[in-house]
Amino acid sequence: MAEIVRMPKLSDTMTEGVVARWHKKVGDPVKSGDLLAEIETDKATMEFESFQEGVLLYRGVEEGQTAPVDSILAILGQAGEDITPILNQENAASSQPEASAPTEHAAAGSAPAAATSVAEENDGRIKASPLARKIAREKGLDLSALQGSGEGGRIVRRDVEGQVPIVKTVPTPAVAPVVGSGQDYTDVPLSQMRKAIARRLSESKFTAPHFYLTVDVDVERLVEARERLNKAHDLKISLNDILIRITAAALEQHPKVNASWLGDKIRYHHRVHIGVAVAVEEGLVVPVITDAHRRNLREISQLVRDLAARARDKKLQPQEMEGNTFTLSNLGMFGIDQFTAIINPPDVAILAVGAVREEPVVRGGSVVPGRRMRLTLSCDHRAVDGATGAAFLRTLRQFLEEPLSLLL
Repeated sequence: MAEIVRMPKLSDTMTEGVVARWHKKVGDPVKSGDLLAEIETDKATMEFESFQEGVLLYRGVEEGQTAPVDSILAILGQAGEDITPILNQENAASSQPEASAPTEHAAAGSAPAAATSVAEENDGRIKASPLARKIAREKGLDLSALQGSGEGGRIVRRDVEGQVPIVKTVPTPAVAPVVGSGQDYTDVPLSQMRKAIARRLSESKFTAPHFYLTVDVDVERLVEARERLNKAHDLKISLNDILIRITAAALEQHPKVNASWLGDKIRYHHRVHIGVAVAVEEGLVVPVITDAHRRNLREISQLVRDLAARARDKKLQPQEMEGNTFTLSNLGMFGIDQFTAIINPPDVAILAVGAVREEPVVRGGSVVPGRRMRLTLSCDHRAVDGATGAAFLRTLRQFLEEPLSLLL
């Protein structure tokens, strides 16, 4: 008997998914554990394995299209099995809440309603539900170019929701130069990741009252210590790796900064899990270095490289991007001297790291070459007061300027 494979909920915040790639085509046999498709969620692109067996009879979402969680992803069954009853039943269920005209939610067996529906859809017009027509108008879609999945080929909501809106070209004034083929802009639909980034950061920025504290740190000894360490042990530890470890040590001494805002309470964490912002093609992901306060630099370095590589390949698992108690964002490698970062909820603070600058400094009454770095702490004033944030930065600066003090 044919079975429905539904769009899975692959993260706690996922409401819809995009099929990035199918690994099976209609007619292929599927065994339990076979890779069926790659699903793009709001956090990553994940491989989805089938829990069922059979022949792939139907694909409900094509590559690049979006579908809500629990909608039909595929149907598996026996070769040649008729799946029309399943599709009709599913379509009837999905079209029920969208109906706005009397003909679309009339009770079964009501002759007047049925007659009205037939007259409406057999008068030469395209068969489509009112909501499908409305969505198509908003997106600028041509209904005649779509294939309906409803009963009798009727176009329903699911057939238009996953379609890419038509890009409309604004006429170019005669005095303006023509760009390319005449279209002077490109509309790109938002990815699931970009939607999530926009939602989370908007909520953070406009809900959490941010304030910012900046310190300028002498990192001459820190840079020298890193160079000696890498040379002596044939390592490739970065300044960012050292910052993660030192930040974790400072957070242990200032638990009020290693906290989460939970609406009706503040949670102070006994362990330090540092989220590290990683830039990827579609935006920003934040893999988490768990128990950063207990790891040595070699462990942190290896873990950061592994997580960053898999983040760029969209291979991170949702659990690897959850549980952060503090976040670090470093734009120093892009030559940025100083910036302010938006807090990554539910954290109550985030550290923005600038580039190491070579500049003259005064030591022992003499002007000598030196290396400095600016750090900016963004704080949620609902949970962190100015003095609390300043005390944390003072400890962090002490550790960075005197790395050996960590041994005390």
